Amino acid sequence: MLITRAQKLKKFIISIKLGFFLAYRQVRGSSVGTTALIVFIMTLTFLNLVVVRGVLVGLIQSSTDLFREKYAGDIFISTLPKKTYIENSPSVVEVVKNMPWTRVYSVRYVEGGTVEGTYKERIDFTEDANIANGVFTGIDPIKEEETTNISSMLIAGSMLTLEDTDSILIGANLLKKYLPIEAPGLLLLDNVDVGSRVRIKVNGNIKEVTIKGIIKGKGAFDDRVVILDSVLRPLIGRTDYNVDEIAIKVKKGTDPLLVQKALLSTGIGKDARVQTVDEALPKFLKDIQATFGLLGNAIGSIGLVVASITIFIVIYINAITRRKFIGILKGIGIDSTAIEFSYILQSILYATMGILFGLAILYGFLVPYIDANPINFPFSDGILVAEYSNTLVRAALLLIATIFAGYIPARIVVKQNTLDAILGR
Repeated sequence: MLITRAQKLKKFIISIKLGFFLAYRQVRGSSVGTTALIVFIMTLTFLNLVVVRGVLVGLIQSSTDLFREKYAGDIFISTLPKKTYIENSPSVVEVVKNMPWTRVYSVRYVEGGTVEGTYKERIDFTEDANIANGVFTGIDPIKEEETTNISSMLIAGSMLTLEDTDSILIGANLLKKYLPIEAPGLLLLDNVDVGSRVRIKVNGNIKEVTIKGIIKGKGAFDDRVVILDSVLRPLIGRTDYNVDEIAIKVKKGTDPLLVQKALLSTGIGKDARVQTVDEALPKFLKDIQATFGLLGNAIGSIGLVVASITIFIVIYINAITRRKFIGILKGIGIDSTAIEFSYILQSILYATMGILFGLAILYGFLVPYIDANPINFPFSDGILVAEYSNTLVRAALLLIATIFAGYIPARIVVKQNTLDAILGR
């Protein structure tokens, strides 16, 4: 006798209803401690999927944010390859200043050089000089403060003023006191601090200056020597006012890509490289960003496998211990689909509860707490990146993996011979 499509649908609906009933009875009869333990494991698994990746990505995201806020701005204009400065800089600066989207900007001169400390106390000239190589950055202190709030990065001393023609700020990564590392070729200044008199050498020109402050902001200035642009310009022979970098911050709500396009439309592209902050990121940051993203996904995948195995074991043991009961259900005519569905529903329940608890912990505690108290890593203040879309995708992956992990053991047990199941053979 042929079974019509309507009869098949009716049978399936009955199986689903029975599955719900059986799942409800099994969960209700389960040990509260066992259920709580399973949900706890699912919660930890979900947090592992989201938090580990979030911390790894947040570590680099924080570095990117610092690079934008404390150095490059939203738009970064720099020299073209094989050029030593931005040609026609006064015209470029005038365009930047008059753009309706520009909020603040800073113009910088950049040149390599050396800093020598304790040179007056040096007696034995056969020993190596107390010297460090640095990148000298000439700034307008008022413009730089408006753009990057450079004074907030000072850990000692004070900010440069327009009158400090014989003073510098020095990055902490150039001082042995703040970077106690011994490495071949690494030259760091020893016994030098705020107030020390040092000798700088730039483009063959030598000048004695005083260290007025030390910068440590986990950003680009940590490796630089900051000096007034009016002092650095004559040292490098830049009398034409052609600069090396322009950092621009745009007005709130403005798309940096729009500003970049507007700048390029004026012809600036033939004199300088115009980049958004994402394009201007140092290559090593981009590489670390991609690497940490892969690591986060790999670790999350391992967590997903562990969760699947956990659910598989729990459901399998549950089904094995209830094998006689399952055999009786089959013997009285309960469809296998209903029994399998009941175990799938249990898996979904455990996963859903774990995800809900995990979401509450994630957005109710972890994200706001770490935002308020960033993790203090050596090169950035780590934050927890947990985008809603990414979190929901991982929750869905966990749920799908759990469904399969619940179905497979239930299917294995249900397929056993009904009489053997009843008799426990």
